[in-house]
Amino acid sequence: MASAPVELSAYHSEWPIKFEAEKTRLITNIGQWLWGSVEHVGSTAVPGLLAKPVIDIMFGVQSLQDSRPAIDVLVNHGYQYFPYKKEVMHWFCKPSDEFRTHHLHLIPYKSQLWQDRIRFRDLLRANQKIANDYAILKQSLAASYRYDREAYTQAKGPFIQQTLKLVQ
Repeated sequence: MASAPVELSAYHSEWPIKFEAEKTRLITNIGQWLWGSVEHVGSTAVPGLLAKPVIDIMFGVQSLQDSRPAIDVLVNHGYQYFPYKKEVMHWFCKPSDEFRTHHLHLIPYKSQLWQDRIRFRDLLRANQKIANDYAILKQSLAASYRYDREAYTQAKGPFIQQTLKLVQ
């Protein structure tokens, strides 16, 4: 099975609308495990930013253990579950690994990962220079790692960590 390639797109104003629609579906289907909030994160959550056209959603849970039953519910509602970084999240994509429209991350609310993702999103939204630098990096990495999503994601890590140090 082939994974979806890394393809970047100009910002689309419908991304926040798609997030809101999916958020409503998630609350309807797995709201009993919601602890905290449901957040639009990743580059599609930053107006004007170049992004993979995949809506990244963080769904706050009390704990990974307590939210394990949500995995089966989500699978029954069109998500594919992958034990990716299973020590810090339950990770899903929709509708398939080959063609992704949504990534869903069930993450303990207010965990370090939760806080870092919110801080990074908010910094990109507030600082155009950092957002532009990030877009340039993403273009370069997408060209280098078009068929290796994991390497693409890992290569963004140093930039993200350095940027987060600015807001500590």
